[in-house]
Amino acid sequence: MDTPRSLLERLRRQPDDESWKRLVDLYTPLLQRWLRQFRVEGADAADLLQEVFATLVRRMPSFEHNNQCGAFRCWLRNILVNHIRCFWNARRTTPFTDADDILRELDRLVDPASDLNQLWDQQHDTFLARRVLELIEKDFTSSTWHAFRRVVLEGAKPAAVAAEMGLTVNAVMLAKSRVLRRARQEIDGLTD
Repeated sequence: MDTPRSLLERLRRQPDDESWKRLVDLYTPLLQRWLRQFRVEGADAADLLQEVFATLVRRMPSFEHNNQCGAFRCWLRNILVNHIRCFWNARRTTPFTDADDILRELDRLVDPASDLNQLWDQQHDTFLARRVLELIEKDFTSSTWHAFRRVVLEGAKPAAVAAEMGLTVNAVMLAKSRVLRRARQEIDGLTD
């Protein structure tokens, strides 16, 4: 069986509706969280989110993953920051806005040495790992998922899980392996 190309490679080389839907499903909640953090809410947040994805559609063919940790994460963060920055720059003269404070925070977000930048990296990777698991759970039988969850997420010993479920240890380890392989395929290139 051929290993499917990563989501990023599919979007870069041969984008299809399913791949774009997967990217949108993966990233929408995380991007919404960061938009709220920078006080972009409601219809403005929905508009900015669409603009971020539209930028990704336009620029993805030219994205070159440089094999550095976090290349896509950094690229996406910069796209998001640029859109938020434009949003708040347009509102700087509006009374009762904290646009200048927010713009300073955006500068911190893109500074690789800042705690905010490191928080983005951590939240991105943690969120994406959880989100991928949410999205792929439906693709496995309940027993496969249960064995995986017990061993990987809850730290149970494979022998104990096998005894609980009436399976062999080998079946438990295969379940773990299948889910992890699929999760790695889904997340390939998106996290460190």
